[in-house]
Amino acid sequence: MMTQTILITYASRGGSTVGVAVAIAETLLNSNFDVTILPMQQVESVTQYDAVVAGSAIQSNQWLPEAIDFIKTFKTDLNKRPFFAFLVCMTLAMKNEKYRDSNHIKAMLNPVREVVLPAHEGYFAGVLDLNKVPTFTDRFKFRISIKSGVWDEGDHRDWENIKAWAQTIVRLLPESI
Repeated sequence: MMTQTILITYASRGGSTVGVAVAIAETLLNSNFDVTILPMQQVESVTQYDAVVAGSAIQSNQWLPEAIDFIKTFKTDLNKRPFFAFLVCMTLAMKNEKYRDSNHIKAMLNPVREVVLPAHEGYFAGVLDLNKVPTFTDRFKFRISIKSGVWDEGDHRDWENIKAWAQTIVRLLPESI
């Protein structure tokens, strides 16, 4: 049996999505897959891969523009192979559970589902690092949110959950593609 090749690609702003992609890659490598990991903007083709895992940070309740561009650019080829999608969103780190409502979070992948239907979806909290927030206005808003107890600054990624999701990918992939 040939080793299955998997592309893991991501769009990130502050780096937490990169970390999630790397953790997924490590899990798949440990399951004897041949894994390539690339930022979405560096992907030139997906035809050489047996499966694709794509993830994006969320800004304004949406995948990043380059992530949506990736999905649209490669939609024909993505629809011909197992495709898995994940998002990294600070809403999942909010202390008030009503904001972490799964329907609200799941709706953030609707634009992806309209183009390519994922075989499975992953939803992960990210990192809130005020030093990486690009604008003064946004840093100010986050500082107020932190002081008012909406969330805490820091790394909110659940590594065990991320690895478990990657194991789900392993179980869902056919024995030979």
